[in-house]
Amino acid sequence: MAELKICEDSGDLTREAAEEITRIAEASIASQGRFTIALSGGSTPKPVYRLLAEEPYRDRILWDRVHVFWGDERHVPPDHPQSNFGMAHDELLSKVPLPPGNIYRVRAEKADAERVAREYEWTLRSAFNLDEGEAPRFDLALMGLGPDGHTASLFPGSDAVREKTRLVMAPWVSAQSAFRITMTLPVFNRAACALFVVSGEEKAEALRSVLEGDLQPDRFPAQGVRPDDGRLLWIGDRAAARLLRREE
Repeated sequence: MAELKICEDSGDLTREAAEEITRIAEASIASQGRFTIALSGGSTPKPVYRLLAEEPYRDRILWDRVHVFWGDERHVPPDHPQSNFGMAHDELLSKVPLPPGNIYRVRAEKADAERVAREYEWTLRSAFNLDEGEAPRFDLALMGLGPDGHTASLFPGSDAVREKTRLVMAPWVSAQSAFRITMTLPVFNRAACALFVVSGEEKAEALRSVLEGDLQPDRFPAQGVRPDDGRLLWIGDRAAARLLRREE
């Protein structure tokens, strides 16, 4: 069963998300000595990353125990304005004492997107010491929601939404005339916690469809994120949640 937290506004949402991430990081490091997180891109997590680099959150996290990955990436170099890595680096990673070796970015500057995806899958297998057929277990997968119901770079109608074995794919997104590199549902559904952070009126229809509509993950890929043995948490502001019947 998904948990749902509704915040008054985007500022409250940013603080709640930063607090939740910090609590999960503290608990993971205390119990197992490290914290693994798959970051998301987009505009909503940007202020969350910025806040995590500030007090009191910055000093609550043992950054040398944090290992950072990306749930998806645009097929652009790391210094490109649209790079998910670039945004996270500018807002958070460059401002905290995180060892460079703990940052596992997608090498999306390479021309062949399919090769990029396969190399990042190898990165996951190596970092998590996976056997064939296994998926990594992230302590936290940070997720977003698009107005069309997509999450990460799992877009409606994409073969990537239906993938059962590969950990990373490079789907072509026709609406943006570009390749994306994305983790797949087998990865997100192994996470100890999948945390969706959703803000703004333009997300209201999608949020209602995903949380209260019929199960149609091919049409609303975010519905496919249902951790098998983990927590599913949605944090939204009232603008995004305005159409929900179960607003709490």
